[in-house]
Amino acid sequence: MPSALITGITGQDGSYLSEFLLERGYDVHGLVRDPARAAGFRIGRGHDRLQIHSEDFSDAGRLAALVKGIGPDEVYHLAAQTHVAQSTADPLSTLQINVLGTARLLSACRQCRRPPRLFHASTSLVFGEPRTSPQDETTEFRPTNPYAASKACATDLVRIARDTEGFFFVNGICYNHESPRRDPTFVTAKICRAAARIRKGLQTSLTLGHIGARRDWGDAREFVSGFWSSLQADEPRDYVFATGVLHSVEDVLSVAFGTVGLEWRNHVVIDPTLFRPSDPCQLVGNASRAHQKLGWKATGRFEDLIAEMTRCALEASDGGPASHE
Repeated sequence: MPSALITGITGQDGSYLSEFLLERGYDVHGLVRDPARAAGFRIGRGHDRLQIHSEDFSDAGRLAALVKGIGPDEVYHLAAQTHVAQSTADPLSTLQINVLGTARLLSACRQCRRPPRLFHASTSLVFGEPRTSPQDETTEFRPTNPYAASKACATDLVRIARDTEGFFFVNGICYNHESPRRDPTFVTAKICRAAARIRKGLQTSLTLGHIGARRDWGDAREFVSGFWSSLQADEPRDYVFATGVLHSVEDVLSVAFGTVGLEWRNHVVIDPTLFRPSDPCQLVGNASRAHQKLGWKATGRFEDLIAEMTRCALEASDGGPASHE
């Protein structure tokens, strides 16, 4: 029976990935920094084969002992400080988690008797303000905020360990991906939740920044299948996971509010102070390598995804994100 270790297991991607692996017969171990989050973490079938461990990545020796004790066949490194605004407010903690935490995990994998295959979840924001569009695995990194800079460094650490030491380490350069489990601090979930709450009379308006911002939005459930496929390949390589299609925040508003029978313009307030000083420009991915090498391709429709997220928020008692159960 194969075994896997997932860091950041209580997040959107971690919850779907754990279910994906359990359905394939894996023993799954989850690593969390905050034990309080793990206390309420629940998934569907196979929960008896899921073991949660608490580790904040600050102690390299303790982390190495934990990884060696588990002895996983595969490691999925999803844990990160992912909020751009938080990284700007506190760049030191972002670097501590995203760069040094990754370095310590790589070191722990090196010390295993049989080093595991490792997947590191990177981000399209490493491309920052790209000179070419769409972007692929050869596009240069040009990060424009501390979060993106930290992930660019972590991505390079994984690549260097693979290329110079021969480990089966993979970077997945992930474009935006959503689901009914998306944290409501992210704009798609924030909009879907607000549409549901306004429909139910729980709030009256939604305040947003630049609604003309465009993103390459995919489905998290499709993305985690790509994560797994990247570690089943014959050789380790980096992969872009993306849909290759851009949609605007206004598109999200139109679908979400339309799903509950509302006109978004009657409920949305635009606040220029919320505009980002450096917003990603034309970040759209070319996932042809993942398609050619892994057989992976994003197939879900953006409109269906946003509508599903809104319906799930509507079904929740407070209009919040769906449970993991």
